[in-house]
Amino acid sequence: MDFVAIDLETANADMASICQIGIATFEKGALAGEWKSYIDPQDHFDRMNVSVHGIDESVVAGSPTFGMLVDAVKSVLKGRVVVTHTAFDRVAIYQAATKCKTSPPSCTWLDSACVARRAWREFSRSGYGLTDVCNKIGYTFDHHDALEDAKAAGNILLAAIAHTGLNLDAWLTRVRQPIDPNLEQRIAREGNPDGELYGEVVVFTGALTIPRREAADFAASVGCEVDISVTKRTTILVVGDQDVQKLAGHEKSSKYRKAEHLIKMGQSIRILRETDFRELVKLSTAGC
Repeated sequence: MDFVAIDLETANADMASICQIGIATFEKGALAGEWKSYIDPQDHFDRMNVSVHGIDESVVAGSPTFGMLVDAVKSVLKGRVVVTHTAFDRVAIYQAATKCKTSPPSCTWLDSACVARRAWREFSRSGYGLTDVCNKIGYTFDHHDALEDAKAAGNILLAAIAHTGLNLDAWLTRVRQPIDPNLEQRIAREGNPDGELYGEVVVFTGALTIPRREAADFAASVGCEVDISVTKRTTILVVGDQDVQKLAGHEKSSKYRKAEHLIKMGQSIRILRETDFRELVKLSTAGC
């Protein structure tokens, strides 16, 4: 569970006007290193920005420019998972690198705000700012100091991992999926009558690694009828791999719970992970 968290402060509305940078390194799920520096943006300081972070010309006097630090920053981020809270810091890095006529860091970006929106229902649509999420997880920090904010973003990710059971790799996939996977493209399909699985009625639930529409197409191609909800006709419930891992307790989806109820009542329903269902489709296609 190794990653780097980064945060930046800017002097004005130009995202390239970085005036402070903070980097926190996390190893094995714990803070392992930290570094920050004031930066001379070689630009003016807007009063609004100064009122937020308290950094002005006098604070950065004698500090290095971003161009003087960019190679070192890129070296730290290279090949790593880099966490920021919202995409603004990522944009600032790209803009500042462009201004220095160099390439941006080669890394994998992960937005801790996107993580929070998927980890906790109350943040799904609003209120997912750094302060509110840190209040939720019980993490205290000095907001608008670049290093403090970077460590806060890293701790949000760690809290989300602990809360959901999804590891770092799983979160890199989860943030590319809808906030509520069950609302994604609820598309019914009629099964191909020549398909090997013709007569099966399949329902999908949870966070799939492919779009729901694509999953429905795969299922229909091998004969499955695709339905939007679990009924007395359902024969297969396909559950996203991540949900099988994390929903072992009371957080199972309503479809999952209904399928289990119908199974107890004597209905024959197979509950499959997405990975296993995709393999079933693959083998069925080969068999045809």
